[in-house]
This record gives sequence, C-alpha cells and structure tokens, in this order.
Amino acid sequence: MSRPEKYSKEFKMEAIRLLNEGSKPVAEIARELGVKRTFLYRWRDQLNNKKEKAFSGKPGRPKKDEMSELSKLKQELKEVTEERDILKKAAAYFARDLK
Repeated sequence: MSRPEKYSKEFKMEAIRLLNEGSKPVAEIARELGVKRTFLYRWRDQLNNKKEKAFSGKPGRPKKDEMSELSKLKQELKEVTEERDILKKAAAYFARDLK
C-alpha cells in the first residue's frame, strides 16, 4: 500500500480557489490537478472550519503528550471499558463451563 501524497498549503489553497471560482466542474479541476475530487471538498471544508489554522499542522491524531487531559481521560476510559467488557464475557464463558 503506497503512502498518501502530501500536498503543500499553497497547492491546497490554489485548488480551493479554483473550486470556489466555479468556472469549471469539480471533476475537471481534480483531473487537471491530479487529485481525487473528494480531496477538494475535504480541503474546502477544512478551510471553512479552521480558517487560518487550516493546513498548518501535521495530519492525524495528536501525540499523547499533546492531548489535553480531558482527551487523555476519555481515551483511557474507552480502553478500560473495552477491557471490562472482554473480562465480563470471559467470566461468563468460564462460569458456564463450571456448571
């Protein structure tokens, strides 16, 4: 599986400008730029949602030390809940064998 290509902020901004102009269909713009049509829509949405912060960070999930305490606790709760559910199922399975 190949790694996704990384596009510069300037490339994304120019693609969004072309998209917003509306002089060409989205499929044609995507074909000319050599990107998927969905990328154009995603980049536009990111720009609309994040404004000046769009395209400035690294893609993906933030590292553990960069996450807020609340995010860390939510992640830990999710993991512990999954572990508890697995243990409940295992306990029920083994208790059934003892009967």
